[in-house]
Amino acid sequence: MRAQERTHRRSVRVEYLLPDEAASAGRARGLTSRFLTHPRHRATCVTAVTAERIDDVKLVVSELVANATEHGKSGCRLRLQMTDGRVTVEVYDDNPLPPRIRPFTADGESGRGLAMVRCLAQRLDVRSVTGGGKRVRAVLALPV
Repeated sequence: MRAQERTHRRSVRVEYLLPDEAASAGRARGLTSRFLTHPRHRATCVTAVTAERIDDVKLVVSELVANATEHGKSGCRLRLQMTDGRVTVEVYDDNPLPPRIRPFTADGESGRGLAMVRCLAQRLDVRSVTGGGKRVRAVLALPV
């Protein structure tokens, strides 16, 4: 008879409701920074989050929240989860249309955010949610 051992992944999660205004992206960056650097949260997960990776996560959050508030009709919901080895960012909004990744242009002043998110994230996906709208999720690996 073989014994099976289950490993329990330690994680911590938080969720914020943000209003439909341009300042929400900045507010989301601050909330994300505090979440990732909170001593109790860092003690929960074995993997420490480096300052460089915190900046990456803040950039992802900022871009996704800015898109949600710009293209949605109401506020958005930001969910952050930190587990051993990764940070998951989820942004929910009421716009059912998926975001588009536009090609880079030399004189383009917008449209680059989602391409940056795609480069920083290990995984990026978009899913429709019940009741309308969508969830955009980015998973970022943490350095070991």
